[in-house]
Amino acid sequence: MYTINEVEKMYDIPSSTLRFYEKEGILPKITRNSSGRRVYKAQELEWLELVMALKDTGMPLETIKDYLSMHHVGDNTLDQRRKTLTDHKQLVEKQLAMTIKHLEKINRKITFYDLIILKKNPRDL
Repeated sequence: MYTINEVEKMYDIPSSTLRFYEKEGILPKITRNSSGRRVYKAQELEWLELVMALKDTGMPLETIKDYLSMHHVGDNTLDQRRKTLTDHKQLVEKQLAMTIKHLEKINRKITFYDLIILKKNPRDL
């Protein structure tokens, strides 16, 4: 079990964001200890990791919240949850392909500059 401060350091995410995610239903309700402080269990950290992965790949927080709500409803939402993830996966793959294409363009430009620099200052390399 981990405190909010430990989770903050482990995932480099502000405690205010963790509290916001819980308040907004983006994370499940976090267990509290006898002092009323949040205590994160392994299962809750897995959820946090999924939330971070979805958010970092562009899924809107509202969609993440809807996904968590579907999970709470139960197994009759399995098809919907799978569709949410496969639709998002397709968007991520498209964005990744575009990023790779842009990276190739940047690499070609760097090579162009390398060739110019080589011709102008061969002794500097």
